[in-house]
Amino acid sequence: MRMEVVMEEKAVKYKGTNQKRSEFIWGWLFILPTMLGLIILNIIPIFQTVYQSFFKTGAFGKGNIFIGLDNYTKMFADTAVWQALWNTFKYAIIEVPFSIAIAIVLAVLLNRKMKGRTVYRTIYFLPMVAAPAAVAMVWRWLYNSEFGLLNHALNSIGLKSVNWISNPNIAFISIAVVGIWSVIGYNMVLFLAGLQEIPRDYYEAAEIDGASPVKQFFNITLPLISPTMFFVTVTRIIGALQVFDSIYMMMDKTNPAFAKTQSLVYLFYKYSFMEANKGYGSAIVMLLLVVIMIITVIQMACQKKWVNYN
Repeated sequence: MRMEVVMEEKAVKYKGTNQKRSEFIWGWLFILPTMLGLIILNIIPIFQTVYQSFFKTGAFGKGNIFIGLDNYTKMFADTAVWQALWNTFKYAIIEVPFSIAIAIVLAVLLNRKMKGRTVYRTIYFLPMVAAPAAVAMVWRWLYNSEFGLLNHALNSIGLKSVNWISNPNIAFISIAVVGIWSVIGYNMVLFLAGLQEIPRDYYEAAEIDGASPVKQFFNITLPLISPTMFFVTVTRIIGALQVFDSIYMMMDKTNPAFAKTQSLVYLFYKYSFMEANKGYGSAIVMLLLVVIMIITVIQMACQKKWVNYN
């Protein structure tokens, strides 16, 4: 009898071990494609970029000459790099807060029961699935100083036309508006997901206590979707600091506002692919990487003060 019990225990233990081993293998098989993509498309290029930043690259990636920190020395003395960094910051300062604030308001409005709610959600999300190049070209025509719809609307009410993308003082704002319009739908969907996780009991209790909708928004909604806000803020800052496509499609080199709008990524593209100086372009990308890392670390350190995970 004792032998039978021992054999059963061994069989159960063997079966459990096999099940754990099978789950372990299948788990790795499921994440393997993602891991390979991450390694091939992200991690390896990072190390290649760091390596190239210490070289003067030759044609077709051959004949590289080691120059040490010369690319970084040149970069720190290059006024165009610091202007591009400042342009990138200005774009992010406008795009990130406004895109998040508008998305929160839209999410709250579209989280209520209303007719056509699904249609409205789809309409707001459409810019996110549209090709960035197409979006930039449409907005470029809207901003056209002679034939653009915006200036036509201004002229129809007796106002003068505005040089939306050729005036150095407002061109970066015009480009930021395109960025805001493009990402509102994506941010809104994330905030909708966060709002639907809030128990309805909180709002019912607040209504019984006589709290107005505005007080409910600031005292219930915002604190409880703060984790979603934190995620959106981190990802949007990273995305805004990497702005390229709208600037590339909307701004010509002959544009008077070009120097006041080109970003660090555009500068990287210019040196790496237009002037075939990948070493210097890699150094510029490393500067952007360091900036993003510093900002992200600061955000991670400050989240404890305003993000509510309860």
